[in-house]
Amino acid sequence: MDRRTALKNLSLSLGYTVAVPTIFNMLSSCTAEAEGWKPLFLSSEEKHMVTHLADIILPKTDTPGALDVNVPQFIDVMYHDIEQPHRQERFKKGAALFAKAFRSQFSTKASKGNKTQFETQLASYFNLSDEATAAVLQQHYNTEDEMAPAETDDYLLYNFLLSIKVYTMFGYLTSEKVGEEVLNYDPIPGELIGCISVEDLPNGRAWSL
Repeated sequence: MDRRTALKNLSLSLGYTVAVPTIFNMLSSCTAEAEGWKPLFLSSEEKHMVTHLADIILPKTDTPGALDVNVPQFIDVMYHDIEQPHRQERFKKGAALFAKAFRSQFSTKASKGNKTQFETQLASYFNLSDEATAAVLQQHYNTEDEMAPAETDDYLLYNFLLSIKVYTMFGYLTSEKVGEEVLNYDPIPGELIGCISVEDLPNGRAWSL
């Protein structure tokens, strides 16, 4: 199975019909400058927020980070070409709430924020007790219409943050660079071994799609 087919199948498993050539071309390109691309869906402030959040979720270490494989651009394309209108609207509402909270905490626009400030803001939402974490995740399975008015803002804000986390991981793990240079990669796979410990794999890393 080639990467184009694998990407399509992965996306279908999440409930989407993917414009494969558009996303595949985006994932294959590793030359776009982090500050030089023009978003299709995100506003300039949302672009700034998504870029910093993706970088915090998967920073560059001894392996490429989210920004090295154009994850913010991937998120932008997914929301522009794939996501349904009600989910696009929910994303926008959550982004606005995050930006509002950022301004309240740091007395500056989110579009002017730095990585340290975003790390502080993000930690305030996810350094929770086990009970509070379970409540947030349970709430995430509901819809906005099922929320009590007092819960709506929290629901939208966490929906925004969790969607960035999911798409950051999705975009990163399906990128060509990570698939071929970070994970174990064999362009001509051999036998199928259905159950094997990660410790038994080369470098302790999973096989690429």
